[in-house]
Amino acid sequence: MSTNATTFKELIAGEKPVVVDFFAEWCGPCKMMQPILAEFKKQVGDQATVIKIDVDKNPAAAQAYGVRGVPTLAIFKKGTVVWKKAGVMSAAQLQSVLQPFL
Repeated sequence: MSTNATTFKELIAGEKPVVVDFFAEWCGPCKMMQPILAEFKKQVGDQATVIKIDVDKNPAAAQAYGVRGVPTLAIFKKGTVVWKKAGVMSAAQLQSVLQPFL
């Protein structure tokens, strides 16, 4: 577990923005986000990192970042949450939100 936390902290500490999808296996809207995130990742390429965090397997991470519902999407830059929103979004919406942080 601690290796995951360290890796996550290292990952979000960089200059490159990291888009995090806090999700749960049982969540219907979370399943809708999977193809959207895949499309979004194709669009942004190496400009941003996209990762998924299962809130049931990582409750401490969810609690640390104030995730109250799933899916919650967050953008981290230099270890700080610069944007966060609960709910399903389109790839285009995500891209426009990410733009200022690139």
